[in-house]
Amino acid sequence: MPAVLEIKNLDVSVEGRKILQKANLDVYDGEAHVIMGPNGSGKSTLAFCILGHPAYKVEGGEIIFKGSVLNDLKTDERARLGIFLGFQNPLALEGVSFFSLMQAAREAQNAKRKAQNMDIFELHNELGEKVSSLGLDKDFVMRGLNDGASGGERKKLEMAQAKTLKPRLAIFDEIDTGLDVDALKKMGEEISELKKSGVSVILITHYQRILNYVRPDKVHIMVDGSIVQSGGAELAEKINESGYSYLKCPVQT
Repeated sequence: MPAVLEIKNLDVSVEGRKILQKANLDVYDGEAHVIMGPNGSGKSTLAFCILGHPAYKVEGGEIIFKGSVLNDLKTDERARLGIFLGFQNPLALEGVSFFSLMQAAREAQNAKRKAQNMDIFELHNELGEKVSSLGLDKDFVMRGLNDGASGGERKKLEMAQAKTLKPRLAIFDEIDTGLDVDALKKMGEEISELKKSGVSVILITHYQRILNYVRPDKVHIMVDGSIVQSGGAELAEKINESGYSYLKCPVQT
């Protein structure tokens, strides 16, 4: 079975500065992959490149999703194919409600699938259930997206978006930051549920703690723009115990 996402020898630069170097990654259906690494190692850059952020220039290599090369596709085209990115620092969008954003996204999905749009009242009720299940007040549905929301609430709204859109690939960039213990457990459970439903997940994190609630299929370590080591959950435990200092001579495994 081919991988849902294949990243092959990816070289990426920003304003002439090389950020990713020969990055390689294969993610299969329903797998959860964790990416860890020091600050500035290229973790968020990799996420942005998968979704096609225009500020990042692909100098070499390929990003392949469901058998199709994405290199020349725009961000919205990649999103329609089923890629979702939960941002590290979600912005507030005054005047754009969570409801209107999800309605537009659903309509774009349905146009791609040639499916009928959901009744707006049904969608409103569904979104209310989604945010409520994450411990948020239903008022967040019609409020401006992230308007007045705390960091933790914004991360919960990112998860609510993923639950609503049901992407083929969900990328979460530090979704565990700003969460208390109970919220962290809930977020881990939600990621596990996405995984069980067949969604492939890439989880970018600095901390091993969320892995108490998510069982990863692979853990990858990024250093200087490359994935230098891969393994199971025990690799994250090693990082938690020893930090990145033991990777003095990183080797791909």
